[in-house]
Amino acid sequence: MPEKPLRLAPKRNLVLIGYRATGKSAVGARLARILGRRFVDLDQVLVQEAGRSIAEIVAQGGWEEFRRREKELVARYATPQGLVLATGGGVVLDFDNVQTLRKNGLIIWLTADAATIKARLAADQTQADYRPSLTGADPLKEVAEVLKSRQHLYLAAAQLIVDTAGQTIGQVVDQILAALAT
Repeated sequence: MPEKPLRLAPKRNLVLIGYRATGKSAVGARLARILGRRFVDLDQVLVQEAGRSIAEIVAQGGWEEFRRREKELVARYATPQGLVLATGGGVVLDFDNVQTLRKNGLIIWLTADAATIKARLAADQTQADYRPSLTGADPLKEVAEVLKSRQHLYLAAAQLIVDTAGQTIGQVVDQILAALAT
């Protein structure tokens, strides 16, 4: 039996969650453009407001400072309506974040396997500043471990799941739009 399509109220936010390098920023920007909505990448806002890279925030204040700032942004951007939000990969580590985002948003989990994520991270020259190590290990080596530890959190939060491995941004966007079609 086919799944019932998800209906998106005009004012409800689309919230993209998922591990690093699963396409949240690129897919979110394209979705927003197609839907005529404002796109907000929460990591980019956090960096802009802090005046420091994520790596610098973590080096100076630890992941605790980063998560505190992230939670403040989630609270701020979950209330405005009609947005497309790209969250940081660890937003699901705080149950309150998920609950806050779900009040006015449809949560879409963008997934990819560890090999795909590693390849994307290796190809991304900015990854050291925007994607510092989460465990103290090399970011490429920690992918499988961290991905596995967060998988149940992404699954619990998600209202729609789209695998981005082996797909173009356009193909992922098309799958999301098809799921949202009436």
